[in-house]
Amino acid sequence: MDHAFWHKQTKDKPLFPDLIWNRPENRLHAGKLLIVGGNLHDFKAPADAYSAAMKAGAGTVRVLLPDTLSKTVGAVFPEAEFAKSTPSGSFSVEALAELLAAAAWADGVLLAGDFGRNSETAILLERFLEKYDGRATLTKDAVDYFVKSPQAVLARPDTTLVLSFSQLQPLASSVGFQSPLTYSMGLLKFVENLHHFTAEYHVNILTCFEKNTCVGVKSQVSTTKLENPPKIWRVQTAAAASVWWLQNPAKPFEALTTAAL
Repeated sequence: MDHAFWHKQTKDKPLFPDLIWNRPENRLHAGKLLIVGGNLHDFKAPADAYSAAMKAGAGTVRVLLPDTLSKTVGAVFPEAEFAKSTPSGSFSVEALAELLAAAAWADGVLLAGDFGRNSETAILLERFLEKYDGRATLTKDAVDYFVKSPQAVLARPDTTLVLSFSQLQPLASSVGFQSPLTYSMGLLKFVENLHHFTAEYHVNILTCFEKNTCVGVKSQVSTTKLENPPKIWRVQTAAAASVWWLQNPAKPFEALTTAAL
């Protein structure tokens, strides 16, 4: 197989240095990101995503949490805003209007995770992605909600999944992807599969495999070699990917590959 679709970069040799040199210098022109996540028992993912997005150079960031957190979080996390929650403390279906209104303000939305396991939240996220036609990035348990209904994300334009390899496996299996994804397949075989997967489905993929951050967009694949892969990486990487993407909306492959650095 001709592997012209495979592009390799290192920390010292970025594939798209022009994106780095041409970043917005003024935060007014650096894009608006909405981060959504959290439940009564945990809001670490959206809080960490906020910090990572600001570090990545976002212009303005808003964070939407379930309103069950308003009394405890409002004082320590003043950037937070709140939407309707269920009695158990997760996002309610009634939060859809607030979520769509906040998303209309943004240049991109990051579903950052820690949503908890809740059937109402599952309905909310599915309805949100049906109605919202902008750039959406999903990570952590936001991805898990769509393993059994994968077409909601795989067939949706302008969608990026920042997920672990163990999350990608059942997602690919649930749509009957041509080749099973295994840890023993080796980097070359995985890159070939990511090439085919993103040729078949609209979704952008960012994952890690064999000490490489791997990006797949419309059949193009990049790998970034990691000398010391972090154990916890999805939220920070998803936040950076969201920021680079909203600043380079016409270049998702270049943006996500640069975010991998």
